[in-house]
Amino acid sequence: MKYLLSVSLIALGSAAWANCPEATIADPMGVAAGAYPQQFDLSEFQSAAGCEMSFRENPEMAALNARIQGNPDTLPPVAERLPAEPLVVLPYEMIGQYGGRLDGMSNATEAGTSDLLSVRHVNLVRFADDLVTIVPNVARDFEWNEDFTQLTFTLREGHRWSDGAPFTAHDVTFWYNHMVMDTNVIESPRALWMADGQPFEVEALDDTTVVFRLPSPLPGLLASFAADFAQPFQPRHFLGQFHPAIDENADANAQALGFENGYAAIAHYYGGSDWKDVPSPLLRDPSTVESLPAAVVPTLEAFITVEDTTEGRRYVANPFFHMVDTAGNQLPYISEMDERYVSDNEVRVLRMVNGEIDYKSQSVTLPDAPTLLDGAEAGGYTIDLRPQIGMPVFGFNVTAADEARREVFLDRDFRLAMSHAINRPEINSVAYFDLGEPRAYLHFDPVPPFATEEQATYGTAFDPETAASLLDGVGLVDSDGDGVRELNGEPFTLTMQFSTQGLPTAVAELVAQHWTDVGIPTTIREVTSDEYRAAQAANELDVINWSKGQPIPIVLGSAEQLLPPFGGFFDARTGMLWARWIETNGAEGIEPPAWTAELAETVAAWQQHQPGTEMSNELGQDLVSQILEAFLFIGTVQAPNPVYHANALENFMPPQTWSYEYYRMYPYRPQQWWLNE
Repeated sequence: MKYLLSVSLIALGSAAWANCPEATIADPMGVAAGAYPQQFDLSEFQSAAGCEMSFRENPEMAALNARIQGNPDTLPPVAERLPAEPLVVLPYEMIGQYGGRLDGMSNATEAGTSDLLSVRHVNLVRFADDLVTIVPNVARDFEWNEDFTQLTFTLREGHRWSDGAPFTAHDVTFWYNHMVMDTNVIESPRALWMADGQPFEVEALDDTTVVFRLPSPLPGLLASFAADFAQPFQPRHFLGQFHPAIDENADANAQALGFENGYAAIAHYYGGSDWKDVPSPLLRDPSTVESLPAAVVPTLEAFITVEDTTEGRRYVANPFFHMVDTAGNQLPYISEMDERYVSDNEVRVLRMVNGEIDYKSQSVTLPDAPTLLDGAEAGGYTIDLRPQIGMPVFGFNVTAADEARREVFLDRDFRLAMSHAINRPEINSVAYFDLGEPRAYLHFDPVPPFATEEQATYGTAFDPETAASLLDGVGLVDSDGDGVRELNGEPFTLTMQFSTQGLPTAVAELVAQHWTDVGIPTTIREVTSDEYRAAQAANELDVINWSKGQPIPIVLGSAEQLLPPFGGFFDARTGMLWARWIETNGAEGIEPPAWTAELAETVAAWQQHQPGTEMSNELGQDLVSQILEAFLFIGTVQAPNPVYHANALENFMPPQTWSYEYYRMYPYRPQQWWLNE
């Protein structure tokens, strides 16, 4: 009798879940967790839920697809557009509804844009929302060998690019071997894609298996894939037609479209960098769009660009996106995104207060919080304060063109003096409402377990007398008593350019006043982030400033910010001519001091060990000591920052951190957001 009852219940369960239970994180509906948190492969979910999934699509998909230049006029059924094993994700609260437009806002093209980039972004893997566990995304699975010198990815059979072309392991090898490592495409590869300065060997074993063989252990490589903006795959079927190593007719193919050669066509689409947010051909040369095979490079992301102007961008849902919810609905739920450019911070805040956008994090800083909190109820939005990864830092151009100023900036005592001149308690009170904590710059953020509290606060005491004594010792003396220190008989002054994307205006104003108070008159000039970065890259700045700091998993994967010039294009950087000397093997630039090579050796050794081990902690302590001994960057105050989202935005999980380092919203699966309007 019990047996018959069990059979009957199983039969009833199968019938009930013929279309699969609408499991969510809030209500798993009895579905046991899979191999990775909050997600399953299709077969894994069907087995766990005892169901057979059928698929549904956005009813607007045909119309959305019609806006994508280069896509087929008629789409195959959604089941044929998905991989054989689509990624099944559990929504946070509920199964969403299709449609709507996500309204976003950035400072300008390539400035403040990582908010919406993170909403559409994919990579082989990602961090789960615990910011510790790494889970598959584009890849179906991954596996390390025992000594972390070989990383193998298994891809999803039947996965397709946004134009319907097959995505395979050969798209991964094409990206590394023919884009990243081809100096005709990218002048020099980022440190991220090397192990101890040496390239990887990347091989496709078959269409769904790709292996990365490393010259030395690099366990942090997986974290690099999980968090970086770059995507380790490019459409070989599209860009390969212009690459001479792939297509013998590459130049002819490009010339037929009006380009000088194949590499010129690749530059038109790819932009010479794996930073994916360069202006698209839609903006760079709109007159050519109709003659090109596609307006933008086919993508695996949740959304694809269909409009790019000086005012903003529009995106529509990718009809071939590889994710579904537990009810079989292809994601994303939201039909399109609209990103408008607003360069003035006051106007951006006003638009948020008026409830004109749906999500904003980047460039929203704590000084904006009172205004935003006051308007939240009327504006229909929520403000979450989250710990920031990184903090505003200051530095000086140690390869400045003016040799006398360069000598001053190179003197560690000068930098230490300028640190002691900063009144961090005042910054914390005025700019951060006493919610922050003075901190030294250790590079690691949060403070790692192998650093001491003494190191975490090194040089942060507000001590004008010590600052004055150190400045006297450097040779910057106020000889005539007018309150201004001189260098070689001339007043020594500073001009600080800054962008509100890099640090709050209040912090720039206060630090400038603190330095003026110790006899170094400092004026500030607000510029756009693009202007700041261009001047920094051209070695034209005296004062360096931006938010800076990285968590352990990110540093494990890349030493870029610990090697001259101590960051990428979007970071606070100094020693530009040291980097040039290294790049040209001494033919150009200025030879860097010996400590830079010692620091590089230490970080390379540290990266070869699992964090938390005795050797990792020992090398990490050595690394922090060397960073403080160099004292290139001056830390200020670590404080939280606001995250803004409309109340109508459902399935929104406030992030654990306010950070670019985990790639904004990427760990929180924004593809399952939907608009309840």
